[in-house]
This record gives sequence, structure tokens and C-alpha cells, in this order.
Amino acid sequence: MEDRSHKVLLALVMLFLFAVIVLQYVCPGTECQLLRLRALSPAAAADPYRAEDETPARFGDDLIVFLHIQKTGGTTFGRHLVRNIQLEQPCECRAGQKKCTCHRPGKRETWLFSRFSTGWSCGLHADWTELTNCVPSVVDSKKEVRLRPSR
Repeated sequence: MEDRSHKVLLALVMLFLFAVIVLQYVCPGTECQLLRLRALSPAAAADPYRAEDETPARFGDDLIVFLHIQKTGGTTFGRHLVRNIQLEQPCECRAGQKKCTCHRPGKRETWLFSRFSTGWSCGLHADWTELTNCVPSVVDSKKEVRLRPSR
């Protein structure tokens, strides 16, 4: 009888260790989303785009800046962004042109800053620093051109 109780105890210890290993695999960080009760509440699950300060998300003004890193599939992914994504107003790509027009619905402003939508506006293979310094001025200059009255 004592031998059987040792086997049961060993089985329980092994099951506990297995559960700890699985939990560490599923939740490797110090804070596990599966164990948080707040994540299971209906208010938290209602809007995945709610900001950390609990304000509702604003859509429509964001600009995606595509940072192309060479030899990582960036050209293929960049083409995919302008050609294959199903949007309310997809990018307009004409045969023979390298750049596509990616405007927001009902507006003449772009939602994507990449070589396939704006060309090499910040230089050939611009890095993070170059894009950070260049993108705001390019976007502002395009806004000024759009807002300038035509003669």
C-alpha cells in the first residue's frame, strides 16, 4: 500500500512540474495575460484598440511609415502593402508605374509612406534616423501643396 501511495505522490509531483513548464512556455514573461482577471472582463474584451489611458482610439490620421531593411523580404512586403490588402479604398496601381496612389477614403492624403507609394522621398534605402528626420517635412510639404489655391 505504501508503494502505491509513493507512485501516486510521484505522479502528482510530475503533473505539477509539467503544468509549470507548460505555463512558462505559454506565458514566458513576468506578467501572464492568461492569469489576469481584467483581461477576461467584458469591458476589456470589448475594444482591443482602446488606448492605455482608456480613451477611445482615433482612426483616420495615422500614417504608416514603411522602413525597408534590405535582404529581409521588404520589397515583396512593400508591394503587398499597395497591391493585395483589401481596404475600403485600395491603392491605385497603374501598369508600367512603380508608384501607386494610396489615398484615404474621400481624401487626397496618403496613409502609407513607402517607396511604392511616395517613391524614394527620403533617399535610397533610408534608415530609421533619416526617415525620422525626413518624413514630417515631406508630409507637411505635400499638405501645403494640396492646400495651396490653384491659379
